[in-house]
Amino acid sequence: MADEKLTFTLDTGNGEGGDVVIRLRPDLAPDHVARITELAREGFYDGVVFHRVIPGFMAQGGDPTGTGMSGSSKPDLKQEFSAEPHVRGTCSMARTNDPNSANSQFFICFDDARFLDKQYTVWGNVESGMEHVDALPKGEPPRQPGKIVKATVG
Repeated sequence: MADEKLTFTLDTGNGEGGDVVIRLRPDLAPDHVARITELAREGFYDGVVFHRVIPGFMAQGGDPTGTGMSGSSKPDLKQEFSAEPHVRGTCSMARTNDPNSANSQFFICFDDARFLDKQYTVWGNVESGMEHVDALPKGEPPRQPGKIVKATVG
């Protein structure tokens, strides 16, 4: 599984979407990588929007309702915190105040967010296409949110 890649095809809302290739990190978070992979293979992320995009911080998606208040029907995951830093291109799981509440929502860091280190589960890193993440419409929620057209693994 270490060689697999999760590829998100993003539509930024203005027709200028493109591929964002994320290297999965099962060495850091095997259960979270398994969940992301499972959901992608099931088509769960297809059409899901980035509902929270904060300049200089991160872009968050993975909620099928687009509100940030929901996740998949699968059980929440136990945290897999590591010393991996939250820097530009880091992919990490969103959660509530409960460290064991990650489910399907995730975020991609725009810049360094080291204050999140050892508090959120890092599961991947953007290898290419960060410019498409940078181009996502900003807002909480954005007026016309960017979305994942299709998520694939491999």
